[in-house]
Parts: sequence; structure tokens; C-alpha cells
Amino acid sequence: MKVLILISLIALSCHAQHQHQHQHQHHSHPNANNIPRDEKLDHRHEDPRETSTWIPILKYNKEQSEDGSYKTEYETGNNIVHEETGFLKDFDTNPNGVLVQHGQYSYQSPDGTLVNVQYTADENGFRATGDHIPTPPAIPEEIQKGLDQIYAGIKVQQERLEQRAKSDPAFAKKLEERRVANQNGQYIGLLENQ
Repeated sequence: MKVLILISLIALSCHAQHQHQHQHQHHSHPNANNIPRDEKLDHRHEDPRETSTWIPILKYNKEQSEDGSYKTEYETGNNIVHEETGFLKDFDTNPNGVLVQHGQYSYQSPDGTLVNVQYTADENGFRATGDHIPTPPAIPEEIQKGLDQIYAGIKVQQERLEQRAKSDPAFAKKLEERRVANQNGQYIGLLENQ
């Protein structure tokens, strides 16, 4: 009885494997590059956002220098133009240097308006300018005074901490540890009362 069950399982397994191979051969058709593809995996027509319009690259240049600087530019057939330059700086204070990038790009918006963006990315973050980017309103005078007072208080506190560090080596070590931790995105807390 056990032998009969074992033979039935083997026969069923072989039949299933043969059936799978037959289905795979039936659904695979070579494309223009003679690469088989499974039509069941072709979901291009299901995504309404996808387009079949081919957009040519009209211009592409990339120059890379040994010092890490570069220049790249490209233009596409649908009027996208992009130019960017970059270089490394501040190797004395940062072992990997700081990548500075300047660039601009333009494209035509859906309503036909030409959009131009200029940008800089460096140790101060990414900053973009363009006529289409909203400009924040001016800071009211009272709020600016409050911000100036907060900044002045932070500056006075920092000067006090540095003055104390000059006369207290243990405190100077804690202050340096705090500076490094803050630089790494950690927060140690106030040192003034320690």
C-alpha cells in the first residue's frame, strides 16, 4: 500500500512539472532582441501614467577631473535642459571634503510655461531659486527682534562656556565632546551647570 502511494506521488509530481514546462513554453515569445519574455509579466498597459513616447537625448556631456571636480550637461527632446558643476573643498577641516554643486535646469510645464531653476548644494544645504518658487513674506520687525535676542543669548552662552574651558581642562574636554556629538547629530545637553 505504501509503495502504491509513493508511486502515485512521484507520477503526480512528474506530471505537474511537465505541465509547468509546457505552460512556460506556450507563454514565452521572443521579442525583437530574441529575448524570451513572459506576457503575463507585461503590465505596461495597466499603468495609465506610463507612456510609450520615446524622448531622445539631444546632448549629453560629462567631464570628470582627477581633483574630483566635474561638469555635466544634457538636453532632451522634450525641452529639458540641465547643467551642473561640482567640486570638493575644505579638506583641512573635513577628511572627506565637502561637495559643492552649482547648477540650473529648465523644463516646460504642462501649461506651456518655461520653468528655470538655479541651485546650489553645499555644506549649508540645498538652495534653489526660480520665478515659480514662492517667496516667503518678510519677517515682522517684532519677531526679528526676538530672534536677534535669542541669537545674542546663544552667543553670550557660548562665549561663557569657552571662557570657562580656558581655565578648566576637564570642562574643556566635555565641551569638545559636546561639539563633536552635536556635529554628529547627537544631543548631550547643557554643560553650563556641570
